[in-house]
Amino acid sequence: MVKELVHDPVFLGGKSEEATSHDLQTARDLLDTLVFHKEGCVGMAANMIGVRKRIIAFLDESGKAPVYTVMLNPEIIKKEGLYDAKEGCVSLLGGPRPCKRYKSIKVKYQNTEMQTRIKTFTGWTAQIIQHEIDHCSGILI
Repeated sequence: MVKELVHDPVFLGGKSEEATSHDLQTARDLLDTLVFHKEGCVGMAANMIGVRKRIIAFLDESGKAPVYTVMLNPEIIKKEGLYDAKEGCVSLLGGPRPCKRYKSIKVKYQNTEMQTRIKTFTGWTAQIIQHEIDHCSGILI
């Protein structure tokens, strides 16, 4: 179900709790909301739809064809190649803001079957994931 976006920086600045199998409906709602906003958004965290759980959804362009992906409890376990970036956010007012990102990240997460996975991402997809994991930690750009 498509949910309304949260724009309150105080709420968005709070840390999210670990997601469990009881949060799979939130994961589906998050993905539905991201797809609904696909013209202006490539990633979302659950707090952007009002739920403080460590769940992110994003457009993964790292393969042969773009695919929407959901991660529960994502954690960056390795990062390389720090660079300066500028990012915007559909939850925040104003234009792009400067931030630091890594060119390559290795992420440990759970899929929607609650299976643990580890995968390396690079480039634009890595940048999106870092932005959404920051949301889970209450870090706003």
